Amino acid sequence: MQTYLVGGAVRDQLLNYPVIDRDWVVVGALPDELLAKDYKQVGEDFPVFLHPQTGEEYALARTERKSGSGYKGFEVFTSVDVTLQDDLIRRDLTINAMALDENDQLIDPYNGKKDLNDKILRHISPSFSEDPLRVLRVARFAARYHHLGFSIAPETEELMTQLSGSGELKALTAERVWKETVRALDEKSPQIFFQVLKKCGALTDWFAELDCLWGIPNPEKWHPEIDTGIHTMMVLEQCVLLSNDSATRFAALCHDLGKGATPKEQWPSHRGHEKMGIPLIRQMSKRLKAPTDHIRLAELVSEFHLHLHRIEDLKPKTIVKVLEQTDAFRKPKRFEQFLIACEADFRGRTGFETRDYPQSDLMRKALTACQGISTKAIINEGYTGKQIGEQIHRQRVSVVKHMIFSRFNH
Repeated sequence: MQTYLVGGAVRDQLLNYPVIDRDWVVVGALPDELLAKDYKQVGEDFPVFLHPQTGEEYALARTERKSGSGYKGFEVFTSVDVTLQDDLIRRDLTINAMALDENDQLIDPYNGKKDLNDKILRHISPSFSEDPLRVLRVARFAARYHHLGFSIAPETEELMTQLSGSGELKALTAERVWKETVRALDEKSPQIFFQVLKKCGALTDWFAELDCLWGIPNPEKWHPEIDTGIHTMMVLEQCVLLSNDSATRFAALCHDLGKGATPKEQWPSHRGHEKMGIPLIRQMSKRLKAPTDHIRLAELVSEFHLHLHRIEDLKPKTIVKVLEQTDAFRKPKRFEQFLIACEADFRGRTGFETRDYPQSDLMRKALTACQGISTKAIINEGYTGKQIGEQIHRQRVSVVKHMIFSRFNH
């Protein structure tokens, strides 16, 4: 029985990148041998065991054969005769097919170390095309290592394009697609994930509402970059500089989906796109089975981002309406996410990347001023039932009005 550290842990160790999970392959062993050593079996489709002390995953070396469509359409074969090389060749990329033995000696049968040094994401074999999830995985690795200068090998890009056009991506489960998407949103350059998928035609099945934004123009005065798809990627890039939160980044990604519903004859104007985006966000999110908190934040950013951009022109009662409809008083953390996504939208335009965005601070001051209103004092004045809410609203408008008046007369 021989044990090898494999996959991402080896790759990231060689890159001096943080190693998060360590996976192991066991060659020349039967399940009973691991069970006798107190390993706990967890894999149903193939034998995977948890180490009794570390809890890390140890998988018996295996081969796979395509037997159906989608991510689970494989027959798995394990045996004491399956070699490490047999196990490694079924993996997606050369840089993920390296192993370290028990003496920390590198085993690299498919030249992963060279591709790592050359900063190339390259598939190992034609069997890459058997698993449609790999299109998303490669796009995610491109997003993870973009800042290090990595790019996708042209022949791998070509296979990804063929796989995207085959309809195989439709066979993936929403859970798997969302898992890759949210992991990509957490990477250093999530916009690269979507740009790669766009280039190889992989946005069509799962992100159709996003896919259609490329080629839709915006007014050049406000958007020197013009193209809505490009603008959306710039917004996501700016959001990364402001927040590491996946829900905020998802909201940034979805904020302009409504522009995909603007009739062509109205281009480059997009009147009402804020509310038109809400059903499109719900549609895409339902397909992806995105979490409720991600969806709700995205809806709020879509509906109210222009309100925040124009806060200096808004009436006090409209500012209070934004605070109330975004539920800022009960959910201040989510409101902060909303402000960050709006700031990313403002900066995600050519030439606007480093401009100040005082609108967020002004809205925060309005919220703080309104939070000083005492419900108890209103009740003590004799207001009851529905009157309490009405009086709170009136006082909120009054304090915001005073705040604005003081600001302009300062």
